[in-house]
Amino acid sequence: MWYGSLVFLQGRSRPFRRYQSSSRRRNHLRSLGSGTACLAAAGLGRGRWGIGNRTLVERLTIIGTVKIYTRTGDDGETALFDGTRVPKSDARVAAYGDVDELNATIGLARSTLLTQDTQLVEMLEQIQRDLFALGSRLADPAHKIADRVAKAAVAAADISRLEGWIDLLETELPPLRRFILPGGSPAGATLHVARTVCRRAERAMVALGGLDRDLLVYVNRLSDLLFVMARAANKRGATPEVEW
Repeated sequence: MWYGSLVFLQGRSRPFRRYQSSSRRRNHLRSLGSGTACLAAAGLGRGRWGIGNRTLVERLTIIGTVKIYTRTGDDGETALFDGTRVPKSDARVAAYGDVDELNATIGLARSTLLTQDTQLVEMLEQIQRDLFALGSRLADPAHKIADRVAKAAVAAADISRLEGWIDLLETELPPLRRFILPGGSPAGATLHVARTVCRRAERAMVALGGLDRDLLVYVNRLSDLLFVMARAANKRGATPEVEW
């Protein structure tokens, strides 16, 4: 799971990298006979972040042979942000796994809107970024990332943004008088699915316990927003709602 294996380091400007992967990449390069020159070109030859100002993408492009699989999870365990090894059935892993599924579902919904609704697309993209931050916080039992990396923050301002979007979208929607059946246009139906996945992620987070209140409030408000977005997508797509 990417929350445990791809993590943020200190400072806003530092990119995320594979957990404890520097030595692995360095040894891999050496095994290929790349030598100091290639290590320097990849940005791995001097200091924590190497020579020059190469970005992580540039370095990985140079290396080019980093494998997706590491075999470290073959026994049913995974690493959290602080290096703790836990079973993949662990409640924390289940919680950020549900957030990961939610993010992917929102990505699917966004793909159905690319040529139709730039406003909703931009909203969904920001939500996906927020969910990466949320997942990072869930994968961090020691709370090491919370105060160090601005990109991983989920705060009151993010919740207010969701509430503002709800209020904005509701101005164009007819008032609800009855329950409606989930469905409609492809975008609307997928957003309804995302709403239910969001509720599942919320339940997993509540069961986990010990989380900052802002994280719980965010997912609670997000499920409301996804419902309103589903209605808006159907209305803009001229797809009528079916009442129960």
